[in-house]
Amino acid sequence: MQRYFIAPELLTETDVTIVGDDAHHIIRVMRGKAGDQVIVSNGLDREAVVRLREPEKDRVVADIVEWLPMLNEPAVEVWIAQSLPKGDKMELVIQKGTEIGADRFIPFQSERTVVQLDVKKEGKRVERWQKIAKEAAEQAHRNRVPAVEAPLSWKQLLERIGQADAAWICYEKQDGLQLKQRIQEALTKHRDSSVSRTAADGPTQAYTAEQRIKLLLIVGPEGGFTEQEVKAAEAAGAHSVSLGRRILRTETAAMVGLTCILYETGEMGG
Repeated sequence: MQRYFIAPELLTETDVTIVGDDAHHIIRVMRGKAGDQVIVSNGLDREAVVRLREPEKDRVVADIVEWLPMLNEPAVEVWIAQSLPKGDKMELVIQKGTEIGADRFIPFQSERTVVQLDVKKEGKRVERWQKIAKEAAEQAHRNRVPAVEAPLSWKQLLERIGQADAAWICYEKQDGLQLKQRIQEALTKHRDSSVSRTAADGPTQAYTAEQRIKLLLIVGPEGGFTEQEVKAAEAAGAHSVSLGRRILRTETAAMVGLTCILYETGEMGG
């Protein structure tokens, strides 16, 4: 069943109004007609199966058929801080990261970042990234659309590290603990809280935003991080980690790291 994310104020106790690109998709692409059913979500805390009324020219009104539980989000919030890569790789990170289960994307600039930001185009770029996240969330049947932030400077990113319960910076020269071990450390630290989900809990337990552990994964640019940057991140509270013996492309590292985190926290049977 097709899923759409709509503005919270458009979803009431009895019906929903679908407008904009989503209405166009229902009317022109899906050829929706009265009686068809779709899923709508406010992206926060409510979603439902709805039955379409007769579509109008530029909007669709639908009646609530059944409220659905919000069970498709991970028990942990994974923030992907991605140094801006070349070309359209950021779009790939956002699209696939959303499908896998990332909660937030934080683009940033580091010393070896090749991409130079154009302030005049930044707003449109973030808007496009957010649209990609929305479409990927709909395709993956997510309950929420991950947030895509405006690009940060390296200094601004360092200030964000303290907001996470655990933060890891991927570093190819790291010869100490691997990401798996750091994840286990973070889970052990929180195992007595209601945030941790074990395999016994199964996939049907929902968690509020306040209950979920916030985990920050920092991925560098094509040229990697400098030693000074890694030391600065560690001084701010992050731990440097390895993703294995092979050198991964920046967009691959983000997806591999995210998958490892969700596997180790039980989202994929880990």
